[in-house]
Amino acid sequence: MRHVSLISTLLGIFIGYFVGSQIVHDLNSEDEFMYDNRSQPQNHKLDHVHEESAVQKDLYKEVRVLCWIMSNPKNLKKQKAVFETWGKRCNKFLIMSSEKAENLPVVALPVKEGRKNLWAKTKEAFKYVYKNHLDDADWFLKADDDTYVILENLRAFLYQHDTNDPIYFGCHLKGKVEQGFNSGGAGYVLSKEALKRFIKEALPNSEKCRKHPNGAEDVTMGKCLQNVGVKVGDTRDKEGKSRFLPMKPNTHMFPKHNNFDKWYYLHSFHPTTEGLNCCSEETISFHYIPPLKMYGLEYLIYHLKPYGVQPYYELPEKIKKN
Repeated sequence: MRHVSLISTLLGIFIGYFVGSQIVHDLNSEDEFMYDNRSQPQNHKLDHVHEESAVQKDLYKEVRVLCWIMSNPKNLKKQKAVFETWGKRCNKFLIMSSEKAENLPVVALPVKEGRKNLWAKTKEAFKYVYKNHLDDADWFLKADDDTYVILENLRAFLYQHDTNDPIYFGCHLKGKVEQGFNSGGAGYVLSKEALKRFIKEALPNSEKCRKHPNGAEDVTMGKCLQNVGVKVGDTRDKEGKSRFLPMKPNTHMFPKHNNFDKWYYLHSFHPTTEGLNCCSEETISFHYIPPLKMYGLEYLIYHLKPYGVQPYYELPEKIKKN
């Protein structure tokens, strides 16, 4: 009986490892090479009108979020995927590039493309938002064109905070900035007061904010905001789990299987864990999501309904000022 039990145990471990490895491989494989005219979803404009609750509608009105994504003319598939998925839930959605695109809300900024010019594009994007849409929102989200954002969770988190406070939220990393900075890939969101200080106090002063177009966008933004008194907010949930995540879901869960160097664990401002407990149940964002996986997340989050599982809504209390 002991031999049978041992064999069964070993067989179970082998099967579990094999199935798990296949799932991880599938989750981690890139889909973009398949994304051509033959394999594009023919009807991927998912309707959510009948699913919206009163809580969602109230939060949409009370916590107004302008979203803009960093992109370029070569990434039209990514732009389209964001526009047709989570971008639809923003109160205002913009795509920042250097060229217009048909049927997409693209702003053609006067900047050159390339990684060396991401900081220049970030500055121009926020200047455009400040000049044209300051009164259209209370919070201002910057994300990449391969970031997936769950707006309902973002609004529920922001509900407790005052947009008149000089603060910004995201994936809090340490190093190069005294108070740390928020990862650009995971997305970060500025309060209205933070945006005002960035435009009116930071950008005009070369001692407070970098004038040159090059430089790491998120680190440079962190330095500029710190220099004008904007704080980095804590976005962890009650259990200390991260809400803004700079990698794919499976990368955070199975980092060793995804050739994940440990930069996130080394540079996270707060302690982090891996495995199924890596991420908050109130997660706000994931990064490095290719177009087809955007639609996959859209289905899994908004359309898959486990029978008998009831939704539970509890808004956090407003933070009281001292």
